[in-house]
Amino acid sequence: MGRSIKFFAVAACVLGTVAGVPAQARSGWQCVTYARTITDVSIRGNANTWWGQAAGRYERGNTPVAGAVLAFKSSPGMRAGHVAVVKDVVSDRELIVDHANWTRRGGVERNAHVVDVSQAGDWSAVKVSLGSGMGTRVNPTFGFIYPGVVDHNDAPNHASAPRLAPLSAEIAMLARAEMDSGR
Repeated sequence: MGRSIKFFAVAACVLGTVAGVPAQARSGWQCVTYARTITDVSIRGNANTWWGQAAGRYERGNTPVAGAVLAFKSSPGMRAGHVAVVKDVVSDRELIVDHANWTRRGGVERNAHVVDVSQAGDWSAVKVSLGSGMGTRVNPTFGFIYPGVVDHNDAPNHASAPRLAPLSAEIAMLARAEMDSGR
């Protein structure tokens, strides 16, 4: 490998892009990066910390709303927790979500079904689809984080769906590449 090629490879790693391909396209998506990228929820760190970090910054609750982030607790199968973005509310016990790093490492999964299996119907325990079927693992959740900064002087209104952040050209390119590859 020539010196200029080595320099380019090192520089590309440092800068996070190779030939215009975003770093996430090469290394895959983490659920937190994906959720933060497509919503107005700007929290960092492991998914199991999002609920606590959202306190006082974002409204939280147990009512699903399109655009909200469903925050999963830590469990033996998910030590760092998980987050998923609600795409559609199908019924009082079923959602459609988009999320990353669930079915396959680093992959984005769209239109995944989530079913509330909690006894109280409060979304504290859910099952998530795996491919074409429903998963069998019961996943504990904290609830939903609603995008939009909390205004402590005014009560929030979640009657309309929270706004999803617009996708950048790089993220749209990643989505097209995944769709083209049959994922």
